[in-house]
Amino acid sequence: MINLKINEKKLAGAVKKAKEQNVIIPTYKQMKNPDLIPEKIKDRLKDVGLWDVNSYNLFRLTWQNEPVKEGGLYDGVNYIEFPSELTGVDARIFAIVGKWFPTGAHKVGATFGCLAPQLVTGQFDPTSTKAVWPSTGNYCRGGAYNSQLLGCESIAILPEGMSKERFDWLANVAGEVIPTPGTESNVKEIFDKCWELRETRDNITIFNQFEELGNHLWHYEVTGSAMEDAIKKEMRADDRFAGFFATSGSAGTLGAGDYLKDVFPKSKIAVGEALQCPTILSNGFGAHRIEGIGDKHIPWIHNVKNTDMAIAIDDNRTMALLRLFNEPVGRDYLIEKGVPEEFIGKLELMGISGIANLVGAIKFAKYYELDNHDMVMTLLTDSLELYGSRLEEMREEFGEYTREDAIRDYHKWLEDIGIENTLEMGYQERKRVHNLKYYTWIEQQGKSSEELASQWYDYDNYWGELHKQADEIDKLIEDFNERTGLLKEL
Repeated sequence: MINLKINEKKLAGAVKKAKEQNVIIPTYKQMKNPDLIPEKIKDRLKDVGLWDVNSYNLFRLTWQNEPVKEGGLYDGVNYIEFPSELTGVDARIFAIVGKWFPTGAHKVGATFGCLAPQLVTGQFDPTSTKAVWPSTGNYCRGGAYNSQLLGCESIAILPEGMSKERFDWLANVAGEVIPTPGTESNVKEIFDKCWELRETRDNITIFNQFEELGNHLWHYEVTGSAMEDAIKKEMRADDRFAGFFATSGSAGTLGAGDYLKDVFPKSKIAVGEALQCPTILSNGFGAHRIEGIGDKHIPWIHNVKNTDMAIAIDDNRTMALLRLFNEPVGRDYLIEKGVPEEFIGKLELMGISGIANLVGAIKFAKYYELDNHDMVMTLLTDSLELYGSRLEEMREEFGEYTREDAIRDYHKWLEDIGIENTLEMGYQERKRVHNLKYYTWIEQQGKSSEELASQWYDYDNYWGELHKQADEIDKLIEDFNERTGLLKEL
């Protein structure tokens, strides 16, 4: 359960700061259904850019933003359906699109899910405390963004090997940026830096996405609901929803799979990881290049008991497809192979982890031999906009992309996606993976073995009661907004 105990003294400071910064906080209900957002806030958003550091952009923490850079409002859930000419499967594969969030990635919503409960209860006081955002990329960007809206100092922690675009953006938004050794899979080094800060600095609050239950709850409520809307909009009379796929990362997004399984009980949840670091698949370790899915551990907030399948994805495949999907000759060859020309422009909606999610969804469809009445859902965390430097790096390393490169990458890395490196997880396999949490979270991070057991043996009470907390948090948000008085002053 998320701790919602109120600290009245600190809450007064948080209310004062929010009023000074003109911060009105959206509710879960409004993020799920923007029709509930006050018209006066919508009027102000018409003059606000999507990436502007403007407090009204908190009301764009939704999957339903109009897909424009400036002044847009809401136009239903942003999603795409991948054509079978691209996927090579009959199953209908859909993805909701993260590009149209502030910062260009949906992680800004997940950081809200971690920050908001502590803010509206007074557990976090932005007048005296720095917010620390440990991440492998987009999460610390979202946290720094939300912190700046509050006028709160922030510290972003991420591996030094992450994309140049992330560091360039953070330099202008975060109060302090701390690079840690390694790249995507070096999560322990991030955790070690958090312990160093705890021991050497005062007045910090660490919002660790890998353990913050608010991350899971935001995706359960907001992302899961958006996916349900898209599925029901596209579902034909004889269609069925087969399952949800997402790479693990912090495991927050997998909360959306829990939501979908509640709505569609026969559906499955598949989790992905890099083949070069197969922690779930085989207790393995290693380094990889799929930015956004840090690993070598099982996140505390991963509801493993509800996970049906693990799928490993070769990072060579994702990097090859990044070029095939975005180099001009690659796109030309896709059109030549029958991919509809009107879809080609949508390929830029996929960042590296989005490509991994597409690959995983294809493997899921092939493994279960799904047909054209089966629907599969995944998501695109961010877009090519955050990875242009990676394309430049590959041009420098491998030379200009040629038609011969496109032919090779299409047939080897796209057309030849198979069902290797997959694991259908029964009871004992799930328990094995769940038990891996012990080594990170109890031995290293100070969690209790009693809570670890509750996640597994007291399942309905632990996860079920967590999923009921959104309404309680909404009431606290409404009380907070009432205390600032800003809604009444609009």
